[in-house]
Amino acid sequence: MRLTRYTDYAMRVLLYLGSRPDRLCSISEIAVAYGISQNHLMKVVSDLVGAGYLESVRGRSGGIRLAMPTEQINVGKLILYTEDDFDLVECGECVIAPACGLTSVLDEALGAFLDILGRYSLADVLAKKGDFTHLLHAAPQGSRPSA
Repeated sequence: MRLTRYTDYAMRVLLYLGSRPDRLCSISEIAVAYGISQNHLMKVVSDLVGAGYLESVRGRSGGIRLAMPTEQINVGKLILYTEDDFDLVECGECVIAPACGLTSVLDEALGAFLDILGRYSLADVLAKKGDFTHLLHAAPQGSRPSA
């Protein structure tokens, strides 16, 4: 199973904000920290705000932050929200699909995958390996990128 870049970016945003609960952050800051496209991140952030995962504060001193505590953000639910298609194999086109046992095995494996992800909150993921903030690229000092 491979998750989309969209889900990857959504998780990166949540991890970044979860590691900085005491302040607002900008999309530009997060894009620089990860070395990823600000334009792609804007779409992801907008969606996460609409879904209630993030809160956006407008204005000169604005930015984004988590809309709820990290303990309340379920990784499995987030991934189900951000992923459009969880078919491991497109069995509908296969001539042996009606008699094939592989479909049910793959469905079971996918269920186990999602079950395990559903056991973890963002807080659990943040605590799993320790502080990662030193691994991120730093935004230039004195600059306040736009949200």
